[in-house]
Amino acid sequence: MKYVRIGGYGPGIVTLDAGEGQGLARVTSPTFLAAHPSLPVLYAAGELERGWLTAFLADGPALAPLDERPSEGHSPCHVAVHPEGQLLAAANYGDGTATLYRLDERGAFTGEPIVLRHEGSGPDAERQERSHAHQAVFHDGLLHIADLGTDEIRRYRLDGTPLEPITLAPGTGPRHLAFSGSRLFVAGELAATVTLIEGERRTVVRASRHEGENFPSHLQLDGDFVYVANRGPNTIAVLRAADLSPVAEVPCGGDWPRHFAIDGARMYVANQRADTVSSFRLRDGVPEPDGQSYGVDSPGCVLIT
Repeated sequence: MKYVRIGGYGPGIVTLDAGEGQGLARVTSPTFLAAHPSLPVLYAAGELERGWLTAFLADGPALAPLDERPSEGHSPCHVAVHPEGQLLAAANYGDGTATLYRLDERGAFTGEPIVLRHEGSGPDAERQERSHAHQAVFHDGLLHIADLGTDEIRRYRLDGTPLEPITLAPGTGPRHLAFSGSRLFVAGELAATVTLIEGERRTVVRASRHEGENFPSHLQLDGDFVYVANRGPNTIAVLRAADLSPVAEVPCGGDWPRHFAIDGARMYVANQRADTVSSFRLRDGVPEPDGQSYGVDSPGCVLIT
C-alpha cells in the first residue's frame, strides 16, 4: 500500500491512509521530506533557525522517531538521499550551507557531517544578499546544490571536494532542478523561468504564460514532460522535455503551490496558502482535477511512499 506523506509549516507530518483518514507525526516545521531507497525510513528537514534533520521509521502509515541531528545551518528546506542509501544531503536556505551525513545500515545518521559553506551574492539585493541553498540533488556521482542566492548549481564530489559550479544568468534564482542524463532542467524562482542546459546550449522559457508576478517553486521531470508549479498564477505548467515547448497550464486547485508529487497517473499538489493538497489525474501528461482535496495546515511538500 502506498501512502501520501505531507510535510509543511503545520504541526507535523500528515499521512493520508488510502484516502480513509489522516495520521500525524508531530515534529516542528518539517517542510521537506525524503525516503530511503531501500529501508522503511523517512527523513524530514526541520526549517528552523537552528535547523534539524529527523529520521523516522515508517511502520505502515505510522511514523516513529529513529534519529535526529542538527542540519549544521539555518533553515534547512530540502533533503535528499543518495540512490545507494548511504548518504543524506541537506540544503540550508538561511545561510547557504549544504550538509552531508553518512547513514548506517538502519538508515540512522552516523559519524560527523561534511559541512559545505558557501559565499556569494546576486543582483537581487533583497533575495540574493547571500548564498541560499534551496535543493540538494545526487546525480552522476556528484552532489548538486541549487543556490538561489548566487545563481549557481554548486557541485561537489561525495567527499565534499568542490568542483566548478554551473552558472546561470544573473537574477535567475535557481530553486529546484532535475536531470535527464546529461540534460539539466532548472526552475528560476526570481526570473520566473525554466532553463534547459545541454552542454554549451541553453534554452530559457517563461514558466507561465500568465502576466504578473510568478515565483516558480518545484520542477519535476516525468517521461516526456517537465512540470513546474507557479506561485502567483497558481498553476501547474506542462512543458515538453525535448525543447521546453508548452503543452498545457492548468489551475493548481488552490493558492501558492509550493510542491507536488507524481505517482504514476496521479499528481498531488501542496497548496501552502490554501491549506489543501489537491489531487489530479494525468491524462496524456496533462493534470486534470479528480475532485479530491485534503485539508492540511500550510503544506509544503508531498512524498509518496
